[in-house]
Amino acid sequence: MRIDANGIAFNCRIDGPEGAPWLAFSNSLATNLSMWDAQVAVLQKSFRILRYDQRGHGGTQAPEGRYDFDLLVADVIALFDALSIECAHFVGISMGGITALALAQRHPRRVDRLVPCDCGAVSSPASAQQWEERIAIADKQGMEPLIDATARRWFAPESVAADPAAFDRVRDMIRKTPVKGFAGCAAALANYDVRPGLASIGRPTLLIVGGKDATVPAMRQIHASIPGSRLVELEGAGHLSNLEAPQAFTLALREFLAAG
Repeated sequence: MRIDANGIAFNCRIDGPEGAPWLAFSNSLATNLSMWDAQVAVLQKSFRILRYDQRGHGGTQAPEGRYDFDLLVADVIALFDALSIECAHFVGISMGGITALALAQRHPRRVDRLVPCDCGAVSSPASAQQWEERIAIADKQGMEPLIDATARRWFAPESVAADPAAFDRVRDMIRKTPVKGFAGCAAALANYDVRPGLASIGRPTLLIVGGKDATVPAMRQIHASIPGSRLVELEGAGHLSNLEAPQAFTLALREFLAAG
């Protein structure tokens, strides 16, 4: 479905019964809302689920320019307002996980339970340079040169061997990501810092990370910074832990949400 919010048209999908608690999912860079299919299949009987393609991704419009997390959080609030969502559980992975952390700091009353996954709390000069290099490649050559290197950076080799269809599905998502959307969101990833507000997050928080993901040290630091948070490391999974270990991810998420 199309929803006009914060000046652009978002591609969204809503599943689950009316009147159930709201649960929102936010995708990672160069993916789309279908990345959450396995989780929605299990949780849609208990929750009213909102999935949306982040700005510049999937079927959502991709405006020109560099984005930042203030803008991506404003997108969430605009969508919530358009759908009359007062408060929701919020789950995000990678870029979506940073969006989740920023959302809980800026709009704590709009978040019930918080689940940031496979993300860091701050960009570094080295990571900023890498993102700028990838933006330059996309601008000059399109997404094709980035597909294989990106997918292999995200997936543990064992995951590729165990489920090549999931790996190919992600490669296809990367290929179809609009260059303007990739560049805009990559710019946000090149320059952010949500560390100052982590200690102020008072919502129940579950952190999930693939045990083989490069963000494990960062997720442990986030865990140490958010009072009362829980951390689950999924053995054998890489950066897109919900796709590489869907059953374990969904079980951890379902148990956390049920505890509320």
